[in-house]
Amino acid sequence: MEKVKTGLEVFLDAPPDTVKGKRMGLLCNPASVDSRFIHARLRIARALPGQLKALYSPQHGFFAEKQDNMVESDHLEDGATGLPVFSLYGETRKPTPAMLDPVDVLLVDLQDVGTRVYTFIYTLSYCMETARQTGKKVIVLDRPNPVGGDRIEGNLLKTEFSSFVGRYPLPMRHGLTIGELAILFNTAFGIGCDLEVVAMQGWKREMTFEQTGLPWVAPSPNLPTPASALVYPGQVIWEGTNISEGRGTTQPFELFGAPFISPDRLLDAVDDELMPGVVLRPVVFEPTANKWSGQPCRGFQIHITDKARYSPYALSLGLYQAIYRLYSDRFAYKQPPYEYEFTRLPMDLILGDREIRSQIEAGRPVAQITAQWADGLSAYEKRIRKVKLY
Repeated sequence: MEKVKTGLEVFLDAPPDTVKGKRMGLLCNPASVDSRFIHARLRIARALPGQLKALYSPQHGFFAEKQDNMVESDHLEDGATGLPVFSLYGETRKPTPAMLDPVDVLLVDLQDVGTRVYTFIYTLSYCMETARQTGKKVIVLDRPNPVGGDRIEGNLLKTEFSSFVGRYPLPMRHGLTIGELAILFNTAFGIGCDLEVVAMQGWKREMTFEQTGLPWVAPSPNLPTPASALVYPGQVIWEGTNISEGRGTTQPFELFGAPFISPDRLLDAVDDELMPGVVLRPVVFEPTANKWSGQPCRGFQIHITDKARYSPYALSLGLYQAIYRLYSDRFAYKQPPYEYEFTRLPMDLILGDREIRSQIEAGRPVAQITAQWADGLSAYEKRIRKVKLY
């Protein structure tokens, strides 16, 4: 199997003229590695001596050490390079002009996970805005979309539910790479910064992450494997509820449940048509942290048997509806704050549309709910044709 070459490695093979003699910054985290697990900041510092002047970190911290949402990380000094690290998930989520002062060009090497609510892409968008304001260039070093670039799924976010877990009208599973998203943000959503994307070599939209031949390094603490990333576009909805999404276990997002759930009863209540390509295996797990810590939770592990047929968002909505119906006395929505939103219900921000929650609660079949999204997805498909690099 031939390995995909990431934007980082393409950039290192032939650094573009646009960085010659320029002071550079790098937005990165532990997943910013080459195919031999060597970190991007070390490779860039070696290839372009003296040009790397500052580092920037997204949510979960420079070392991806912060477990949960709204756990801020401080600015620090990187022990390996001696460079300052500016946290973009602390006192601010948008870099100040002063934070970009040390650099002329901001390189971005982040592993996105193909899901609208994942905050790294909005950190990128805020960096692009400050870069436009300060006349700096942004170069995105592209990486694979680990849930594939050949399928999109879900409703488009409504602008009144815009937040740090969804700034733009994307579907839950957006089908783009981080480089393609940068182009979309810059053009369709009007950021208009000086942007360059270094494309990968050898990546095909239908590839699973395993088929890329690249190493998986967890981009955040609760996505330890490619399988956890594949279920995430659906399973992330539990963050808006009192159902455990498996945080505090070794298989976050693959596991879900609560002490009050009967797996057999739940399975009977879910429409079989929502379950192609997966097996729901009944489990009992005990989170060591987060919701229901130290208490046995009954639920399921999602085992993917056919990635091409599995629709993560539709399945998780079906499970949510069944739990809401069966356990209306025990099920609860998480209350604000959530990702720096202090009034709006977290579930509405995650779903990107209050109407979906209303329809789920009213018992409208999930197949009917998802059918309503066809026109929006079709318009989105047309819009992204222009930004696809592969």
